[in-house]
Amino acid sequence: MPAFRQVGEKQLPNPILCMSWSPKRDLIALANTTGELLLHRLASFQRVWSLPPIECTGKEISAIAWRPDGKILAFSLRDTKQVVLCGVEKAEILHVFPMQNPVTCMHWMEVTEESSALDSFYNSEDESKLFLPKLPTLPKSYSTTSKIFSEEKSDEIMNLLGEVRLNILVLGGDAGFVELYAYGMYKIATLTGVSGTCRSLSLSSDLKSLSVITEVRSADNNPEICYVQLDTGLLSDCLPEVTRMARKFTHISTLLQYLHLSLTCMCEAWEDILMQMDLRLTKFVQEKNTSTQVQDEFLELLLWGQSSPELQALLMNQLTVKGLKKLGQSIESSYSSIQKLVISHLQSGSEALLYHLSEVKGMSLWKQKFEPLGLDSEAIEGAITAVGSFSLKANELLQVIDKSMKNFKAFFRWLYVAMLRMCEEHVPPELNKMTQKDIAFVADFLSEHFSENEELFDRKGKYFNVERVGQYLKDEDDDLVSPPNTKGNQWLKFLQESAHLKESPLLFPSYPQKSLHFVKRTMESVIEQCLQKPAEVIGKSVKQAVFLPLYTVPESSENTPRLFELPSLWNDKKAKMHHILFCMPEISPSKLYLLRKPTDPNRHIPNSVMSIDLSHHLDDAAAAQPNCVYSCLDARFYDDEMLTVVLQGSDEQSKRRVLAQVPLASTLSCESEFKWEPNKRLDQQSGNIPYQSLVLGNQWRELESMKAQFVAVNGIRKVACVLSANLRHIRVFEMDVEDEDDEGAESQNTSADQDVLDSTMSSTGQGGEERAVADDDAAGQRGDVLKNTEERLESEEALELG
Repeated sequence: MPAFRQVGEKQLPNPILCMSWSPKRDLIALANTTGELLLHRLASFQRVWSLPPIECTGKEISAIAWRPDGKILAFSLRDTKQVVLCGVEKAEILHVFPMQNPVTCMHWMEVTEESSALDSFYNSEDESKLFLPKLPTLPKSYSTTSKIFSEEKSDEIMNLLGEVRLNILVLGGDAGFVELYAYGMYKIATLTGVSGTCRSLSLSSDLKSLSVITEVRSADNNPEICYVQLDTGLLSDCLPEVTRMARKFTHISTLLQYLHLSLTCMCEAWEDILMQMDLRLTKFVQEKNTSTQVQDEFLELLLWGQSSPELQALLMNQLTVKGLKKLGQSIESSYSSIQKLVISHLQSGSEALLYHLSEVKGMSLWKQKFEPLGLDSEAIEGAITAVGSFSLKANELLQVIDKSMKNFKAFFRWLYVAMLRMCEEHVPPELNKMTQKDIAFVADFLSEHFSENEELFDRKGKYFNVERVGQYLKDEDDDLVSPPNTKGNQWLKFLQESAHLKESPLLFPSYPQKSLHFVKRTMESVIEQCLQKPAEVIGKSVKQAVFLPLYTVPESSENTPRLFELPSLWNDKKAKMHHILFCMPEISPSKLYLLRKPTDPNRHIPNSVMSIDLSHHLDDAAAAQPNCVYSCLDARFYDDEMLTVVLQGSDEQSKRRVLAQVPLASTLSCESEFKWEPNKRLDQQSGNIPYQSLVLGNQWRELESMKAQFVAVNGIRKVACVLSANLRHIRVFEMDVEDEDDEGAESQNTSADQDVLDSTMSSTGQGGEERAVADDDAAGQRGDVLKNTEERLESEEALELG
């Protein structure tokens, strides 16, 4: 009875570069060479969704990692140097942040340490909900120009926070680039001093150390694999403070994203149609033959009911009664939408930002606890001031919208009646009544908004700026064309005359000449500088504790995808150990090596290096030859006590591939101690490494009709995914269940192979005649289908490998 139950099989159209199981559900994420991200379910390897590559994010996925709760998937893009956080439920991109260097590997871990200080924080973390209203959802009609966000995004953005327990996304790249992001959002540390290109990362769950596998160029220019252990003791010693600070800064980062989306929504609510009045009046000035001012033309129409032929032609032929009505409706609708967004979104988000920044300022004043982490009260005070300025600018926009709506409503009502009279059409009685106060109001509006501005024409190509709201939403560094009129403002006059209040830090600067976009960018820049200092301080505290050169990379593996290559890292949370699993095929092809290091760099263990000898019979009854030798193609930690390996037979049996479970109990109990000579690589002293022979018993299964090469496992969900050498053929197994009987296994394999036929027949490419033949065979006997499918899979893989 074969060990492990096969539950799915697929032949994929594009090679797979990354694969990773969800830590909480029976889902596996795959990334292929086209830049597509795929999510498949365990059962029958059914696809849940696919996320195609997007121009603004990139197409070369270089690494993927799951958030520990399984709700967010992170992936990095080499071509655009970006990291993307994607929601698993709806395949939505929730957050994108740029990197200085391309990311080559990533690891997302969760802190498991407990303390009374953390327990009190976990219980009180939601206090902000008692004081702050829930942020409203963005309108469903919202769709940004970046094409990566969809409707109802605000709820998803706030879900980026996840659970209160601290989790850290670790990113590594070229030139020793390593960064740590708390909750996947806030950069908590930038590490320096790591040499080479990062190949793999593992941050211990107690935050005491970070294991890094790097590829370094040796003196003779050969790639050399090295193990580096970094001491992250500051994070561990200040865990409660780090958690509090990181949680607050993650709130702040999330709120900045929310405000950005809200402002984008406002920009879309403002329509270009609102510029029609300005452009048509400018054209009227350029074409008219008279020397009179435009405002004089309109004032004459207001007072005497008469207009020049040019103005009448402008109103009746270009603007038209119908066009005026449409313009009025557009302005009212657009201004109302922007006004609601400012009140409900910008002001709510700004209040939440001020709340969290004020709490961070309180932390920074507790210097004994938070000064070692780099919290600077002056920088945080500057961030609070910047948020206050943004709130003032949003309130100023509200006043401009309110005044503009009143002005336009009165102006359009009068102009609509005047144009109806020009057409000699009936004027409704309710519109015909106009008091002396209304006339004075329209006259003031004309004198203020309809004066020709030569400077404006030189800057913007138009003489008029009747529409005053759009200038606040322009993402430009230029000053406002028509800033608000502050003459007669008693408060501003009082401030200017008061020497004490004029420079008071208690008052927020208002920037009356700048747009809302400009003030927002200033606020983001100040907050970013405020958040950067702790990352620099924590990063400088991290020191290299261990540097061990392991072996040189064989030339035969130069073209192997780096993401699949050993060494493999594992953090044993109970024993507080780092495990490093690797092979040295050039030295001992039939041995699998295990390096163990305590997470505490100051702790020492006797047997740190050992090996597993694979030169044995897998099973006495199943062994084809008495002295078969196996080499390890890939190996991953299934759990703390078990390895999952893909083995390959010796030269005579090179076609035989085996999936097996290797228990570590006997290997870890090895009493022989290896004495590492400091001036030599490990492969140069491999003969002294103690080893344990191993017999697997029945915990193995031969992978027929498949050139298996790589494996991804999840011991919590007890599943494994095997990938072929051509990176296209996949099989999925439940590891704790055996196939029921030969007949059931045969029918299951037949069903899986038929799925392979169906998928390959639907794809384009070579082998059309072979697929047609296979389709004809599928209508015949089941045994023939299985035989033909196996032969075809073998031939396809052999061709692609060649």
